[in-house]
Amino acid sequence: MLPNHSLYLHIPFCVHRCAYCDFNTYAGQQNLIPAYVQALCNEINIIREDASEKITLHTVFFGGGTPSLLNPDQFEQILSVIHASFDLVSNPEITIEANPGTCRPPALTELRQLGINRLSLGVQSANTEELHMLERNHDFFDVIDAFSWARQAGFENINLDLIYGLPGQSLSTWQNTLKSALKLNPDHISAYALTLEHGTPFGHWSKRGMIPLPDPDLAADMYEWASETLAGAGFRQYEISNWSKAGLECKHNLQYWRGLPYIAAGAGAHGYANGYRYSNVLRIKSYIERMEEPHKTSLEFPLTPATVNHHHQSRQDDMSEMMMTGLRLTCEGVSPQTFREKFGRELKDTYMVEIDELVNLGLLEWACDEQKYTGASNSESDESAAPEILRLTTRGRLLGNQVFVRFV
Repeated sequence: MLPNHSLYLHIPFCVHRCAYCDFNTYAGQQNLIPAYVQALCNEINIIREDASEKITLHTVFFGGGTPSLLNPDQFEQILSVIHASFDLVSNPEITIEANPGTCRPPALTELRQLGINRLSLGVQSANTEELHMLERNHDFFDVIDAFSWARQAGFENINLDLIYGLPGQSLSTWQNTLKSALKLNPDHISAYALTLEHGTPFGHWSKRGMIPLPDPDLAADMYEWASETLAGAGFRQYEISNWSKAGLECKHNLQYWRGLPYIAAGAGAHGYANGYRYSNVLRIKSYIERMEEPHKTSLEFPLTPATVNHHHQSRQDDMSEMMMTGLRLTCEGVSPQTFREKFGRELKDTYMVEIDELVNLGLLEWACDEQKYTGASNSESDESAAPEILRLTTRGRLLGNQVFVRFV
């Protein structure tokens, strides 16, 4: 029996491509949305036909781009094909990313009625000058309106995406952004440090000295302040960059970090299922053209005519990735028991040198698995029986990339 899968659908359309963005997105091609939606439905049908048995989904995620540029009828078209192609668990988590400036009350109500029950708003900043620098086409008043309308539409699980470590950003402006976000009473916060990606305008401008490079020490201060503030506001940090109210962790992203299978559809989408890591063609027109071609039955699930790169994972690949993604989970970490069950090997034996070195550097620690052990006894026998997990220390969260690279 196959495990529960997740489904990621990439919606690559944007009104404007922001200067810092390196995602597979395109501005000014909204006229292709109807054809793209049909191509997406075709790809889902192909995935269904090639699967050895009907796949069960427990999460669906519409990412982008700006998925909220699609109208409710187009979401209904896609969701109808999903329901016909897969078995969905009771009350699956279905997320849509949205730009606050594209949210309107009637559409939000219709989306909620379609079963979409989680909304992720790309807020980024509450500071007008920072939003202009990022080339966002909304202001914080749009965020307030979108959040209020979403609550009225029945969304009980709303995430706010924020960015810190911006060029010229001060600690006080970051604090204002997070405080402003918390006043809305969201259910989840994602806070990411800005990275200047090659090929983006921000990347070009920084190389030419047109914008200052982010200060890593200041960014670290921003991160530590955010962690303390969010903990004080009742949020639990369950991943390096993610905090949630109790029970409202993003189940879809947990699928990635736990190394569990997820199917991907759409231009530039990346997936991991049936032992394959794979990615689709990037350009919208190329994707549509490929999905209009006759289905080649020789392809193996979950690959489709849109697939341009695929790699069958070795056990070493999966072990390495489990360490890199699992250690992002700040409380859960990597369980030796899970590692043993999945690979038939002991975690401590497989990565003894790396683990010992990182523990001695104060970047990793062995801790009690709170999800499996709740005993209150202080006896030595009970302590030795407590299931252990390997996780980042508080300092290790600031230096995560230096940890992850040891397991490549």
